[in-house]
Amino acid sequence: MLKIGPYQFRHNIVLAPMAGITDAVFRNLCRENGADYALAEMVASKKELWESKKSSTRHASLQEAEPRAVQLLGTDPIELAEAAAWQQSQGAQIIDLNMGCPAKKVCSVAAGSALMGHPDKVAEIFEAVVAAVEVPVTVKIRTGLERDSKNALQIARIAEEKGLQAVTIHGRTRADKFNGLAEYDTIREVKQALSIPVIANGDINSPEQAKFVLEYTSADGVMIGRAAQGYPWIFREINHYLTTGEKLAGPDQAAFRHTMLEHARGLHQLYGDELGVRIARKHIGWYSQHLAVLHNWPPETGAAEVRQGFNRLTSPLAQLDYLEALFAHGKRAV
Repeated sequence: MLKIGPYQFRHNIVLAPMAGITDAVFRNLCRENGADYALAEMVASKKELWESKKSSTRHASLQEAEPRAVQLLGTDPIELAEAAAWQQSQGAQIIDLNMGCPAKKVCSVAAGSALMGHPDKVAEIFEAVVAAVEVPVTVKIRTGLERDSKNALQIARIAEEKGLQAVTIHGRTRADKFNGLAEYDTIREVKQALSIPVIANGDINSPEQAKFVLEYTSADGVMIGRAAQGYPWIFREINHYLTTGEKLAGPDQAAFRHTMLEHARGLHQLYGDELGVRIARKHIGWYSQHLAVLHNWPPETGAAEVRQGFNRLTSPLAQLDYLEALFAHGKRAV
């Protein structure tokens, strides 16, 4: 079972930090469905942004289930250390460092996965952050910058040496972004070399794939990202399969209705009417895609029509009424 610092998790399936997606509302939904460990969206380490309106929704909340994990993004060791200490003071119980994001706007300032090209800087960051906090520090990395220069093992060894308590590895390079297929040989190599927990990430989108990756890499856990979008039930399905070897039936329409309404209401409350309405659109679009597949919606009442109808709405009440009518009319978009 997965253990990070003092935190022992019942299940070893982790929700990945995804910018603009894994806010407190989504994390709670995933926890309800079996994700014992859920990381918050990445937060910039710059001091002037700590209490910005955008960052305020990404901090640890004392109302959230433990452990409260915050991911930091930055390049300056002192800045990251100060940010980590501040996040701890606000209630964060695990600090994760982002060295895996391949986004151009992140890498252009040598942050995220671009840091993997600077092992000395990485060592300075690890040392500074670990010294600044009393909570576990972890890191998320990629296999390297390019396919012919993978250095995940080097970075992971530095992490262990500097006192980090877990390493998550996405099975792609920075150059790969999210293209092609993730590879797990590098993760397997790192796991064999380290004594701290290693979490595997990348293309884990089914119970069967989760079982394969865990067995192939011997990783301590697997991290789920895009596969959870619009489908928080993937955690319970993976946990059930790993425990029993049997596939769990997908959620029925009643489960979709309850979860979609709960998600939309939560977003309206967290972000306010205007922003909450906008953010809800992408989530409902993802839910509708899964609904269409699982419940054989005919083309004329499929996911595209639901998404288009929902995206036209501009108020929380209209969005909630739309979802209620959608299920009341038996798969018909309104």
